[in-house]
Amino acid sequence: MSTIRHGEAVERFGAVADAFERNFADFPELGAAVTVFAGGRKVVELWGGVADAGTGRAWERDTVVPVFSCAKGIVSLAGHLLAQDGQLDLDAPVSRYWPEFAEHGKADITTRMVLGHRAGLPVLDRTVPFGEIAGWAPVIRAIEEQKPLWEPGTTHAYHGHVFGFLLGEVVRRITGRTVGGYFRDTVGEPLGLRAWLGLPPSEMARRARLVEAEGRPPMPPPEHILTRIVTMNGALVFPGLDEPHGWNDPALLGMELPGAGATASATGLAGVYAAAVTGIEGSPRLLSRETVTDVVREVSAGPDWFGFDAGARWGSGFLLHSAFRPMLGARSFGNDGAGGQFAFGDDEHGVAFAYVANRMVGHGDARATRLVTAVRECLD
Repeated sequence: MSTIRHGEAVERFGAVADAFERNFADFPELGAAVTVFAGGRKVVELWGGVADAGTGRAWERDTVVPVFSCAKGIVSLAGHLLAQDGQLDLDAPVSRYWPEFAEHGKADITTRMVLGHRAGLPVLDRTVPFGEIAGWAPVIRAIEEQKPLWEPGTTHAYHGHVFGFLLGEVVRRITGRTVGGYFRDTVGEPLGLRAWLGLPPSEMARRARLVEAEGRPPMPPPEHILTRIVTMNGALVFPGLDEPHGWNDPALLGMELPGAGATASATGLAGVYAAAVTGIEGSPRLLSRETVTDVVREVSAGPDWFGFDAGARWGSGFLLHSAFRPMLGARSFGNDGAGGQFAFGDDEHGVAFAYVANRMVGHGDARATRLVTAVRECLD
């Protein structure tokens, strides 16, 4: 029996449907979905499997799932929209918009350094307890108090949760709205996209529940800096899906956690990028060609502050096409998530793509890559 219980792909993109089927045969998929837009029109929308392993509830067209750091694409889009509108200079000091940020050697840090993970702030010294994270201000004060771990702009390292809070505060200082509120007001609600930074209570019962794949490598000890980055010094757990404050917890999913806390459907997430690069069904594209040229200019690549080089390339807020994360070409940009989710857009090819799943395999696993390869073959 086909694992694609619902959905369709236009004939030209039939290979994507075939690849989606093979994922269920070759990988430990539980539930998943993939959507592709081409020229602003939906050409693939497929879903299958189980949204909740405990109840057997099926994945539906509108099922949403936590997509972790795909949130960074939403936050970065907000920043580029403000820059395009002349309200934000990405190469000006953050302190122009947020004066308190300049404390402790941060006066010369620019928004672009943050977008490129070059600000020297991958983790904070202070631990903000879970119960205070949703209040926003305690995290912002901890960022103000933080000294950079290296001379800003000289190297890079993944900024995890700090990325979202720092850029989110810049958006808040400019617009008076949280970054999640700004996104919903300017993009999500007008276009009817099922994507949120902070899932509304009305959507909680319809979300997919995450499960962890067997054999995932364990996290380093709690004191290790990589663990500190992804858990905010232990205030969060990872993967910790069903533990208190884990990634199936409505208390976590409902808060605005803009570095890694997006929840979206595949169509909602692909729609974010389709809106950016082509517009959807005749709506104007959100990002001009000049803005996309700025987005895809390489900012960070090669060995990071830890001396590690996975082969990733970063533009301003987005991953770029690389062997680490293959997309379509030089004008592709996107973000992935810790559960294997991935989304990107490309204005040269006029394509937007998103894959989401609830079986957490990990960054860079082969499920999304296989689907992107199929999209590329269909275009060729």
